[in-house]
Amino acid sequence: MNITSATVGQQAYDTLRQRFARMGHIRNAMGILGWDKDTMMPAGASDSRAESIAALAVLSHDLMTAPDMADLLARAQAPDDAMARANLHEMRRQHAHAAAVPSDLVEAMSRASSRCEMAWRTARQDSDFAGLLPELETVLARTRDIAAAKAQALGLSPYDALLDQYDAGTRQADIDPVFAELASELPDLIRTALDHQATLPAPVPLAGPFDVPAQARLGHGTMRALGFDMQRGRLDVSLHPFCGGAEDDVRITTRYEEDDCINALMGIIHETGHALYEQGLPGAWRAQPVGEARGMSLHESQSLLMEMQVARSQPFMDWMAPRLRAAFGGADTDPAWQADNLHRLVTRVRPGFIRVDADEVTYPAHILVRYEMETALIAGKMKLSDLPEAFNTRIHDLLGLNVPEDRLGCLQDIHWPSGAWGYFPTYTLGAIIAAQLREAAERSDPTIMPSIGNGDFAPLLAWLRPHIHAHGSGASTRDIVRDATGAVPNTGPYLRHLRLRYCAQV
Repeated sequence: MNITSATVGQQAYDTLRQRFARMGHIRNAMGILGWDKDTMMPAGASDSRAESIAALAVLSHDLMTAPDMADLLARAQAPDDAMARANLHEMRRQHAHAAAVPSDLVEAMSRASSRCEMAWRTARQDSDFAGLLPELETVLARTRDIAAAKAQALGLSPYDALLDQYDAGTRQADIDPVFAELASELPDLIRTALDHQATLPAPVPLAGPFDVPAQARLGHGTMRALGFDMQRGRLDVSLHPFCGGAEDDVRITTRYEEDDCINALMGIIHETGHALYEQGLPGAWRAQPVGEARGMSLHESQSLLMEMQVARSQPFMDWMAPRLRAAFGGADTDPAWQADNLHRLVTRVRPGFIRVDADEVTYPAHILVRYEMETALIAGKMKLSDLPEAFNTRIHDLLGLNVPEDRLGCLQDIHWPSGAWGYFPTYTLGAIIAAQLREAAERSDPTIMPSIGNGDFAPLLAWLRPHIHAHGSGASTRDIVRDATGAVPNTGPYLRHLRLRYCAQV
């Protein structure tokens, strides 16, 4: 390559960096608007907010699909640096996704999902699937349109095209055998866990009510202990806990109940795991594609590592027990507030209806059901009107439960109303990776869990920062996990973890 062509390639890359930075700033604005919509926006502003978010979505899409973008990407030459090359690769991947979808479809989807989200809030409260059905039909139709457009452009199946939005490179062919293995292992694992649990002292429930401001203070203190930078984020309340916001302004939410202080705490810890990942992304690549989180399986691994692997461990409860007693006036001699009892409470296996409240052992069943439903709906093998019955049947098959009303069944999650089809499998893929990362971290530094027992989370975060967070999207999920643990993602550590913790099987 001569000097002139190299210079042209560098100039094209520099132009792309500027354009993607602008899109990144638009994404930040949308993140804050979305956070506000889900936390404190008055209901009467929903239509106006939907229009504002749709306008920003179209603006960003227009920048991505500008007439000269394909030529810039073709001519661009990144500097001789691994992250710069990965940045250009991610630019091309994101452009391929965006260019496949016309602006009018992007706008239609944004409006449909905003309207459906607001309708879902009422439908969920009233357990009224029929009332949500027209709006959800529209979202599903637009999702199928987008999936079809991307499938044709990317040479993928429609569902794989949706998966690739959330987890680059993940395919249904990768997920099916993993989920088939879990479906085969789960029934025996659940039975064995319940049998083992029956041999242990029954946990003593904590007696409420639990003051909500006290719960919030405990949550804030726990966030800070885990490593959350309160100067670059905040905690609020929403109907459905989430992590959102913008770069250097990471917003997490939880929901409080006066009769239960554990669920909100665990929700905060879960979302803090997401937030630590966001706060640990490479600052030098802010507002660039390579500076973004790699994908949702890796993102979920960070939240589940903190919530399931760490916060439901005995060392964590040894540290947390006196803090819970102090927060809610528990007596030092009360058996309910002892660390061993608290550990039994947070590791209790009890099949239930609500996914976000499920224990580690039964949680994969909830994901298997949703994965089956959404793959069938996207493929057109099931009518949306049949979703409640099909959903309830599979919950009964896997968990033995009879769903009494749709708010406890197919209406409980915001994902489908918000247009997040293809997202659900990343939860269980993330749980698998989380167990693998914890094993590797402890091999590297055996002081990690003892330190957690003393309230010191710095050793764990010190391992995660260089091994996971600092990579951004500089490598694939498979390669990041392999480099960090010595093996590609696999179910071995996850199943070992479940059998050891819940079945006392080494």
